[in-house]
Amino acid sequence: MFSEAIIIPVIIAIIEVLKGLGLPKRFAPLISLIFGILAGIFYLDHPELKVRIFQGIVYGLSAAGLYSGAKNTLEEIRFRKKIGK
Repeated sequence: MFSEAIIIPVIIAIIEVLKGLGLPKRFAPLISLIFGILAGIFYLDHPELKVRIFQGIVYGLSAAGLYSGAKNTLEEIRFRKKIGK
């Protein structure tokens, strides 16, 4: 098995593939959250289900936030280059 640290990038990659296949961008955070919860439930081996679900929520929200933050940063850099700042 792979480390838990790889779960978030895997979720981001899955969402990108789904968007390439036609998933509307507005649903990406919700689908990311769902995949995070599923990863928490089925991948983690903690004995309590509520802990696995909570950790899955953290994975899904982290994946959505990481993608969104990186995208916004790149857009800002491009904008500043365009206006000459």
